[in-house]
Order: sequence, then C-alpha cells, then structure tokens
Amino acid sequence: MLSKNIDKLESFVGSNARIKGEMTVEGTLRLDGTIEGGLNADCVILSEKAMVKGDITAQKIVIAGTVEGNLRANELVEIQSKGKVLGGVFTPRLAVIEGGEINGKIEMKMEESQIIDFEAKARD
Repeated sequence: MLSKNIDKLESFVGSNARIKGEMTVEGTLRLDGTIEGGLNADCVILSEKAMVKGDITAQKIVIAGTVEGNLRANELVEIQSKGKVLGGVFTPRLAVIEGGEINGKIEMKMEESQIIDFEAKARD
C-alpha cells in the first residue's frame, strides 16, 4: 500500500544508532535503529530492525518493527506483517497486513465534511 508510494527519503537512522530524547525531522525518515523518546516527522518508516519507545506523530506512518507508544497520523498508518504496536493508533485510515499486531486502542475519525447523514439523505 503506502510503502510502494513513499515520498523521497530525506533522513535515515542506521541499525547501530540509539537515540534518547525527542526527534523532529522534516520530510521522510527511515529508522533502522532505536529511539527512546518521541518522534515527529512528515512520514515515518520503521524497518523490521527498528524499535521506538515513545509516541510517533506524522502524516503517514509505516511500521515493520516495534513501537511501544502511540501512533498519531493525519493520513494513514500501515502495520506490516512483522510490525508490532503496543499502544494506541489514532488515524483516519489504517492498514494492517496479515501478521501485523496492535495491542491498544484504535481510533479512526473522519473529518466532519466526509460524514454522510443517511437518514437525512433518505428523506430527500
């Protein structure tokens, strides 16, 4: 799904990297290492080796690794087959590939303009 149409990769954190603290990135970030703290970016891609202990906030989030924290995406969250999320997922669109895991609350809200009142439409 999303993983085939990722915007140009602009930042990369390698598998031997371990970061403690908040991280903010403009553009797309691919993470192979470990972050202990919050992560903010336009688009976040976690490889199978990646681990985040903290919340992730982005437009689009792709998880193939492990997250212990909440995911907040304005557009889409994709949990791939080896992805694990131990926390809440808050997004309007969610894709979970067979084998992907979510252990927490899932909240999917649409914008008010996209909600259709079927009762009012039926009366017309």
